Amino acid sequence: MAAAAFLAILLWSRTRDLAWMLIVIGTIASYADIVFDLLARIGLVDESRYALFGLPFGRIVLSNLPYLFLCAALLVMIKRKRIR
Repeated sequence: MAAAAFLAILLWSRTRDLAWMLIVIGTIASYADIVFDLLARIGLVDESRYALFGLPFGRIVLSNLPYLFLCAALLVMIKRKRIR
């Protein structure tokens, strides 16, 4: 996943297309989710410290953020390619 994040950053520097930039951000957010999960399993991050109403806020946000960016990228592509 680290290689995908690195390649995503390289692609980001070469393109200014909104849809591709959202895909890159989604890839980086996915990598951040993996790193956060690893740090929580090792014990360096206390997930209960970042709880909102008893729910682990960091876990919920980081788990869903990549999919939100990918959905936004697909919506941008659909809007751009839509036949009028």
